[in-house]
Amino acid sequence: MNRVCYLLILVLLSLLTGTEIRADKPDISGILENLFERIIGSEDDTEKQRLNDSVRIIIGAYAESDSVFTHSFENLRFLGQITSPDRKLKIITWNLLLRNSPNRYFSYIVRKNGKRSPNKVFTLSGMNREEPVRDDIIYTSGNWYGALYYAIQPFRNNRQLCYLVLGLDYGNIRVSRKIIDVLSFSPDDSLMLGLDCFIREEESRMREVLQYSPEGILSLRMENNKTVVFDQPVTVRTGHGDGYELSAAGVSFSGYVLHKGNWVFVADIDVKNKKKK
Repeated sequence: MNRVCYLLILVLLSLLTGTEIRADKPDISGILENLFERIIGSEDDTEKQRLNDSVRIIIGAYAESDSVFTHSFENLRFLGQITSPDRKLKIITWNLLLRNSPNRYFSYIVRKNGKRSPNKVFTLSGMNREEPVRDDIIYTSGNWYGALYYAIQPFRNNRQLCYLVLGLDYGNIRVSRKIIDVLSFSPDDSLMLGLDCFIREEESRMREVLQYSPEGILSLRMENNKTVVFDQPVTVRTGHGDGYELSAAGVSFSGYVLHKGNWVFVADIDVKNKKKK
């Protein structure tokens, strides 16, 4: 990140947050940590959003920097950072928990375009919605459902380079979601989320959405570069006394296995002595 970018961030932060920042020793990681701590500690939604605007300024400038693929912020609990194994894509995500409004999600997706071309940066924002994430449509930067992505794996579908991503949506008091999705790019260079390559019970869908009670835990992880596994859900009552039922983790695992460019559902995968995620 060049010096001009640093100075711009420092000036904006001093204006937006009132924080005293030493220009000779800029500690961007420390500033981000301080901002996230203040967001968590605040009980005022307006203040939370104002502080989050500062986070967006920093991460936006960072995503545009030349060092985004060679640097990662360390020890930041509230910032997700994943880079694809082929080093061509980086996803930065975080969420904003508000007291009187739905959860908000923010993401910067950076695609490497080559040594002589600048990186392409896609800016996404979304919020938790009562309606479920659909498995029959393509989402774009403009209507993103919102999630925290924590795993990524490249694969090819009909010779097109795609990325399988695993995401988490904390939802609300009724439901949490884990999502298996595919990130790709259209011929006009637009970002797309969703691909009809998930085959289950002889039908294809754009993504897999696992809904479960926020009172429980349901694991979802990459077992290897060709296998995704998750707890086989079982139906339970939420415990709120309203008769509402959702899924929770069972005692067996299911998953998807990559086969000729498609992810094919497999029930009762044998997984032993693995930590949940």
